[in-house]
Amino acid sequence: MKIAIHGRTFNSEAIPYIQELFDNLKLREADILVYKHFATFLDKSGIRYDAQLYSCGIELEGADFLFSIGGDGTFLESVTFAGPQYIPLLGINTGRLGFLATTPQEKIQEAIASIYNHSYNFEERTLIHVDSDVDLFNGVNFALNEFAILKRDTSSMIVVHTYINGEYLNSYWADGLIVATPTGSTGYSLSCGGPLVMPSTNNFILSPVSPHNLNVRPMIVPDSSVLSFEIEARNKNFLISLDSRSKSVPVKTKLTVRREKFKAKIVELEGYNYFQTLRNKLNWGLDLRN
Repeated sequence: MKIAIHGRTFNSEAIPYIQELFDNLKLREADILVYKHFATFLDKSGIRYDAQLYSCGIELEGADFLFSIGGDGTFLESVTFAGPQYIPLLGINTGRLGFLATTPQEKIQEAIASIYNHSYNFEERTLIHVDSDVDLFNGVNFALNEFAILKRDTSSMIVVHTYINGEYLNSYWADGLIVATPTGSTGYSLSCGGPLVMPSTNNFILSPVSPHNLNVRPMIVPDSSVLSFEIEARNKNFLISLDSRSKSVPVKTKLTVRREKFKAKIVELEGYNYFQTLRNKLNWGLDLRN
């Protein structure tokens, strides 16, 4: 089996678990690929491994799985590497929240055994794609969580003129506007008052960031919609982001957002339950009085 491993950094407490990961895969005679920048950190941490290195998604051709080692931010980055090749993703959480990286580091051996025993399911998650009249993100113009338009370098609001399938919807006077996928409904959109949406639903969520008009509220639209935006701002530039990647672009830049042609393929191990994840991560029902 050919397994790619993606990561950034981790704390010292995670070192034994990550060493356990490599040792277990070696015993199973797996072909291992490690992200080049992650390998540098592994070397500094004293972790022993035998693997080839990769630096871009094309070099993952033929990989059976991609293991994301870290938190949800690392997982989102891993999606950009697995992307069009449709490589299944398993998130191993050495970070904090773990909405996407749902496998605890203490259960690495169990996770690997489940992979080799085929005791898992796949869940396909919608990705969001952005097109523009300027080059964005070196062609990697898709994301799992959200696309955001945000003000930059000024306290003044921006105006986001928004169209759905060519029809005018609204002009958002705000600090910005988020277009989130169902997966991203538990992220930035949620912090801006957006609703929680089941991952399997075919929707986008439009969530304004600190809108000037308080009667402007988040809106759910079909993900078959094509959304287009024109921006007004006092500044010459504004900020756009795809998950954890961001870029400053000229104010006259035109943007179009739609559903990506392919989806992210996420591994769900036995015992995973989305509702339980919501309860645990959002502390539903937690009351200091009880």
